[in-house]
Amino acid sequence: MESLALIEQWPVPTAAAAVVLADGTVAGSGGPTGRRFPLASVTKPLAAYAVLIAVEEGALELDDPAGPDGSTVRHLLAHTSGLAFDERRVMASPGDRRLYSNTGFDELGDHLAKATGIPFTEYLRQGLLEPLGMSATTLDGSPARDAVSTVDDLVRFAAELQSPRLLSPQTVAEATSVRFPGLAGVLPGFGHQKPNDWGLGFEIRDGKSPHWTGERSSPRTFGHFGQSGTFLWVDPDAGAACVALTDRAFGPWAGMMWPRFTDAVLAELAGRGTP
Repeated sequence: MESLALIEQWPVPTAAAAVVLADGTVAGSGGPTGRRFPLASVTKPLAAYAVLIAVEEGALELDDPAGPDGSTVRHLLAHTSGLAFDERRVMASPGDRRLYSNTGFDELGDHLAKATGIPFTEYLRQGLLEPLGMSATTLDGSPARDAVSTVDDLVRFAAELQSPRLLSPQTVAEATSVRFPGLAGVLPGFGHQKPNDWGLGFEIRDGKSPHWTGERSSPRTFGHFGQSGTFLWVDPDAGAACVALTDRAFGPWAGMMWPRFTDAVLAELAGRGTP
């Protein structure tokens, strides 16, 4: 795909990217797709998927109490538990506000470990990484931000999100559509959004502006970006997903470059007749 060459114009030392279609076909790639990059918050979708696998296996339930009083696994996944961004401080009642929280994902990891008797990092490896062949992906630390992976591995995850094998399509549909609709909140790096829609571990594009995806991105687009200069989005209307990893921290450069890149990718896919 010619649009993938745009990553060469990004002001970063190294960038890699790929586009994967709904049938799992890699439509194109660029840069060192086998190089390992810190994911930062792109760790969260992987962690959320592992939690949902545990739900389907019966190890825990979405309505299990977890986190602050009144909060559940569902609240933690949807950033509505009321927990602060990076500390175990309660700032709102569960379900009242969309408060993006790394701490909430740490709570999820602790809850899953207690429920299963398996450390979260090991559960992630056995439940998600090994079945998808994501052998270059590791988590050593927080389920909110400490995974390291490659574009090649994340392409496998992006294919799973579009055509799930490890979870039922119904569970993935629930996770990638709006939960607790109508809540306002701050989207890190892009300011206050009303509404600030999220699913279960996945941010929902909806009508947010400004945003890190493109103007051509459908409202159903879901995914995540990371402060290490990384992102993964899936656009169901386009029948495709895109992964991009860099070694420069997120900043104004990304807010300018990423939407243009996404629009170019989507335009090229539309020109090919995809989907």
